[in-house]
Amino acid sequence: MVQIIWLVVAVMALFTVGYLGYSKYLSQFVDLDDSRETPAHKYEDGQEYVPSAKPVLLGHHYSSIAGGAPIVGPITAGVLWGWVPALAWIAIGNPLMGSVHDFVSLSASLRHEGKSIGYIVGEYVGERGKNMLLWFAFLTIILVVAVFALVVAIVFNAYPQAATASLIYIGLAVLLGAWLYQFDLPFIAGTAIFVSLMFVGVWVGIQYPLALVPGDYPAQTIVLLGSQPSWLPAAGAFGANTAAWIPIVLIYGAIASALPVWTLLQPRDYLSSFLLYTGVGGALLAVIVGTVLGTANQPLTTNLAPFYGFIGQNGAPLFPLLFITIACGTISGFHSLVSSGTTAKQISRESDARAIGYGGMLGEGLLATVALVTVALVAPDVGGGIGLALPTFATGGGILLTSFGIPTSFGAPFMALVLVSFLLTSTDTAVRLGRYMMEEIIGTPESSVQSFAADRYGNAAVQTIPAYVLIASGSWATLWQLFGGANQLLAALALLTATVWLANWDESKQLLSTGGPMAVMVGITVSGLLWLAFYSNIYTKFLNDAWMAEATIVQILSAVAQISLAFVLIYLGLSLVRMGYENVQNVREGDGTGAFSLSDD
Repeated sequence: MVQIIWLVVAVMALFTVGYLGYSKYLSQFVDLDDSRETPAHKYEDGQEYVPSAKPVLLGHHYSSIAGGAPIVGPITAGVLWGWVPALAWIAIGNPLMGSVHDFVSLSASLRHEGKSIGYIVGEYVGERGKNMLLWFAFLTIILVVAVFALVVAIVFNAYPQAATASLIYIGLAVLLGAWLYQFDLPFIAGTAIFVSLMFVGVWVGIQYPLALVPGDYPAQTIVLLGSQPSWLPAAGAFGANTAAWIPIVLIYGAIASALPVWTLLQPRDYLSSFLLYTGVGGALLAVIVGTVLGTANQPLTTNLAPFYGFIGQNGAPLFPLLFITIACGTISGFHSLVSSGTTAKQISRESDARAIGYGGMLGEGLLATVALVTVALVAPDVGGGIGLALPTFATGGGILLTSFGIPTSFGAPFMALVLVSFLLTSTDTAVRLGRYMMEEIIGTPESSVQSFAADRYGNAAVQTIPAYVLIASGSWATLWQLFGGANQLLAALALLTATVWLANWDESKQLLSTGGPMAVMVGITVSGLLWLAFYSNIYTKFLNDAWMAEATIVQILSAVAQISLAFVLIYLGLSLVRMGYENVQNVREGDGTGAFSLSDD
C-alpha cells in the first residue's frame, strides 16, 4: 500500500510546473494585454456582459466547470483500472491538455467579442461549420443537463442534509446579488456576512435534513409528501425520492438560467466557491496533516490495486474507456462553453484569463485528485457507476476530515454539500449556455417556432424535456459513456477552433500546443463513441436475446436514440475536423483565407 500523500504530492508538483511555466508561456503566446478593452466593458448591459472582479469571476467559473463529473469519473476509473492509470491521466493530461483547452477557449472568445466557439470557428470555415459546431454543442449540453440533474437528485436522496443547505444558500445568493448590485453596499462586508451565513446554513442542513417522500433518513428529517410516487419515471431504477427530485432540479435549472447573471448566477457561484475551496483545500490539507501527525481515524494509505490490467474489472478496455470515463478533471469540452459563453462576457482584464482559464482547470484537477484519493482510501466493492461514486466521495472525504478532529457524522454530509454546490451551479449554467447556442444558430427568428426555441423560457424547455426523457430511461451506464464521449469530442473541436484561430491570426504561429491535444482527443473520442454504439448498445442489447425479451419500449427507444446520437456526433465532429484542416492548410499555403489580426476586433 502507498501513502495517499504521495498521490497528492505528484499532482501538485506537476500542476505547479504547469501554472508557473506553461501558462506563462501561453499568456505571452496569445498576447494578453490589459490595455485592450474586454467584451464585458465594451458591451456592458447589466444582463450578460457584466465586468467582474477576478475573485468573483474565478468563483463563478470554477463552480460552473466543476460539476459531479470530476468526482464520478475518477472514482469509477480507479475502481475499474486501478489508481495509477487514473492518476496519470489527471496529473499529466490536465496541465498539457485540459488547462490549455480552457485557457485558449477563453482567450479566443475575448478576441471575438465574447462569442462562443461556434461563432469563432464560423468566422474561418463558414456558416455551415459554425452551425455544425453549435448543434454539436447543443446536443452535448442536453446530455450535461441530464447527467448533472440526475446526480443532484441522487445526492439529495443519499444526503437530505444537502437539500436543506442548498435551498438556504440559493436564497442567500439572491440577497447577496441585491446587496452588491441593487443597493451597491460594500463588497468585503457583504462577503463576510453572507459567507458566514452560508456556513450557518450548512449547520442548519445537518440539523434539519429535507426529503420529498418517506424513506430511511436521518433523525429530524423533514418529509414534504406523505406517500411515495412510485409512478414517476425512473422511480424503479433510482428510487422514488430521487425520481421526485429530478424534475424539481430541472425546473430550478430552467428558471435560474433565465435570470440576469447578477441576480443568482454570479453571487451564488461566488458564495459556493468558499464552500468548494474549503472542501477541496481542506481535504488536501487533511491528507498532509493526517499523514504527518497521524490524526486520522484510519491509516491514509491506498487500498486499491495500482493497476488491474488493460481489461478492467468489469471487462471494459482501458483504451478508450479510461479517457472518456475521466472526462472533467482532465479535459472537458463543456468548459469551452463556459469559457466562451459566460466567463468571456464578464472578464474585466485580459490578464485575468490566465488564473481563471488555466488556473481554474487546475483547480478542477485537484477536485478529481480528491475524488481519486477517497476511492483509493475506501476501496469499495466493484460495481462502478454513480451508485458507487457518490457515497464513496462523501464517506472517504469524511474520513479525511477526521485528521482535523471533525467526526465523520459531520464530515461526510459536509462533503456531500461540497458536491452539490458544484452540481447546481453547473446545471443552470449549462441551460443558459444551451440558450446561447440556440440563439447563435437561429440568429434573427423568422417564425414562431424559432422565436420559441430562442426564447429564454422556451429554450429551457427544449433542453430540459429531452434531458428528462434520457434520465427516465433509467440507463445510467450508457448515458455516462455517451456524455463522456460527446464531452471529450467537443473538447477536441474547441481545440480545433483555437488552432484555426491561431493559424489565421499569424501563419507563423506554432500549432502544436493546441493541435497536438486535438488530434489525441479526436482519436480517443471517436473510438469511444464507436464502442458505445456497437458494443454497449448493438452487441449487448439488440443482439442479446435475453435483453430483447425483457426490454421495455422506453429502454429500446433510449438505446436507439443513443446509437443515433453517437453516429451524429461522430459525423459532425469529423466533418468539422476536415473543414478546420482545410482552412489551416489554405492559410499555410499563403492564399490568405480567413486572415485575422487583433485590430479586426
